[in-house]
Amino acid sequence: MQAKHLNQIELARRWGLSHRTLERWRWLGEGPAFMKLGGRVVYRLADVEAFEQARLRRGDAARRRARAA
Repeated sequence: MQAKHLNQIELARRWGLSHRTLERWRWLGEGPAFMKLGGRVVYRLADVEAFEQARLRRGDAARRRARAA
């Protein structure tokens, strides 16, 4: 099975961001893991999905209800 990769334009489109935001995140050491292949930046879909999962949050009301239970 072959791994799926997204370039920065595809990832920016997926998240509704500017590709420049992804460039800034890479420079700051933020955002999902990436690879440089022949001068191209690509993101493995598995890394993108893991990054998204790690940032999944519940609303404050749901947290308060969970703590009260």
